[in-house]
Amino acid sequence: MERLRAFTYVTVEKAWLYRAVAGAFVAAKEGFAFTLRPDDVLAAVAQDELGQPVDRVAIDAALASLVDWGNLSAQPDTAEVMTVNDFNRERLLYQLTPAGLAAERALAVFDETLVQPGELQAAALGDIRDLLCELADLAGAPSPDGGKIHRNLSTLRARFDELAAQAQTFMGSLQRTIDLHGVDLEAFLSYKDTLIDYLERFIGQLVVATAEIAEAIAAVERAKLGEVLRLAAERDLADALAPTQHDRDEALARWRRRWAGLRAWFLREHGQPSQAEVLRGRARSAIPALLGVVASIHDRRVLRTDRVADLRALARWFAQADSDADAHQLWRAAFGLAPARHLRVDAETLDARDAVPVPAQRSWLDAPPIRLSPRLRATGHHARRGGPAQVVDRGAAKALLKAQAQAEAAQLAAARERLLTGGRVRLSQLGELDPSAFGLFCDLLGDALTRKVRPTDHVQTVSADGSLVIVLEPLQGGQATIRTRHGKLTGPDHWLEIRDALAPAQELAS
Repeated sequence: MERLRAFTYVTVEKAWLYRAVAGAFVAAKEGFAFTLRPDDVLAAVAQDELGQPVDRVAIDAALASLVDWGNLSAQPDTAEVMTVNDFNRERLLYQLTPAGLAAERALAVFDETLVQPGELQAAALGDIRDLLCELADLAGAPSPDGGKIHRNLSTLRARFDELAAQAQTFMGSLQRTIDLHGVDLEAFLSYKDTLIDYLERFIGQLVVATAEIAEAIAAVERAKLGEVLRLAAERDLADALAPTQHDRDEALARWRRRWAGLRAWFLREHGQPSQAEVLRGRARSAIPALLGVVASIHDRRVLRTDRVADLRALARWFAQADSDADAHQLWRAAFGLAPARHLRVDAETLDARDAVPVPAQRSWLDAPPIRLSPRLRATGHHARRGGPAQVVDRGAAKALLKAQAQAEAAQLAAARERLLTGGRVRLSQLGELDPSAFGLFCDLLGDALTRKVRPTDHVQTVSADGSLVIVLEPLQGGQATIRTRHGKLTGPDHWLEIRDALAPAQELAS
């Protein structure tokens, strides 16, 4: 707890002055000036938080307090002593202590984290993919270079941490925007198109990058992952004085946890969706939510049909009523809270009411009684009791729907397995396809062909759900015919490769 005294200046009275003084020392240190005199500090902290001048007495008191808390250290200043009186008068030089510097750095990180806006870093996805590809090349070398591997993994870890943290911050701020908590409506309406375009662009890049990163992770794990992590752990302890076996095991365990976290971000494990899939789902769901907010704002501004507008209009009508009687009639018309004289009565009572009407404003104590049905008065129920209605058994219908859903899922899975080429094949070699496989193939082929600008382009794309990768390369001449039960599809022949984008990679090497 003694070390935490360095943060005392943040919570006490005049914290702004202490932070300004400490900031002057941090700025001086950045300019390679390690010591300051009180006059130098006074020149740096010229005004208080209200714009009033700061005097030397306040600066001296602040310096003394920071020395007492351990943020600054003081030493005699004898550089400009000219007389004996100057020597006898206390003259001090101040400089930041390690604790004071650490406290200022921690506060700077805290402030930066609070004000830094979140973002979906599509560029970070490309960097992570490139770093993983480089790591696969380094791991596949006959004698892996531990220094290069450690630099690569350290950069990969920093880039991945930044991607995950920024994505979390952005999605939190996006949810607050959707909920319209503290968001200016004019600003929201002005940038909602940009925001939706930003989300759609990131979703498209995330789908492609996730498949490529998954392949790069698999390539590293097929190489020498265990050796790579061991070399990185040894590099962490390269400058340690006398590392023990426990230190080596801890360093290796840290790198294993980091790799497992990276792997779980981009690959499914144990049937659970990856964090990239979760992020993609949240970004997709945010788009209709944003459009719903825009529609709600439009209704409130143009149609004015929301409950708040109705109640405000009703309040104006109450305020404009000529008398209390008119206000009572307006109340009954608006809310229908009439007296409980609408209960079931007999014909004789109805005839009496028609002959002598009773105003609604008359008290129940003064009004004639209401003749209720004897059964209602005796039992509390007007209808005769009896057995409950039979409950319809829908078990058979539910079982039929379940069987149909399972059959459709099996057909889709069979179609996916049928289309996986297992390598590079000609389009004309696919053979005959059943209707399910043919429909899925047409969707994939349409996605690939829409990306072609010229007939000679080599394209690679991912299915709409991100589960299949299709690679299409044109051939010189030749026709391909795909036959189905209902006919045949003919077109130019191509080299074709269809593979599973989310195929599970090897387990972590030990």
